Amino acid sequence: MDPHDYQALITAAHKARANAYVPYSNFAVGAVVLTHMGRMFPGCNVENAAYPASVCAERVALLSAYAAGEHDIAVLAVVADTAGPVSPCGVCRQVLLELAPLCVVVLANLRDAMQITTPGALLPSGFTGDVLRETWQRSG
Repeated sequence: MDPHDYQALITAAHKARANAYVPYSNFAVGAVVLTHMGRMFPGCNVENAAYPASVCAERVALLSAYAAGEHDIAVLAVVADTAGPVSPCGVCRQVLLELAPLCVVVLANLRDAMQITTPGALLPSGFTGDVLRETWQRSG
C-alpha cells in the first residue's frame, strides 16, 4: 500500500477513538485492523477503575478480528492525541507480534504525523511461541 492509502484507515481509527472510555487518563486511542480479505475491525481503549482490567485500542481491534475468524491481518492503524505518532504499549506490541507478525503498522496522531513500521521493529527480540516450542522439544 502507498502511504496515502493509509489515510482511510487513519480516519477509521479516528472514528473508533471517539468511542474510547477513558475517565481516568483522558488519553483516548483509536485503532483499526484491515484484513487481507478487506474487512475492517475498529477498536478503542476502555479503562476500568481496576487498571489491569483496562484494554488498549490495538488489542480490541486485533481481538475483534480474531473473534470474527479473521486471522490474516494486513494493516493495523493506531491514532491518539500525541506530539508524534502514537507508540503502542509493551503488551500491545507483544500481542501484535504474536497475532499479526507480518502486518504493516501505521502509527499516527491528530496532526497528520504518521510512521509506518512492523511488529518486529516495534518489539525486536520479542518473546514468541518459538521459544516455548524449543523448550518443549528439549524437555520432551
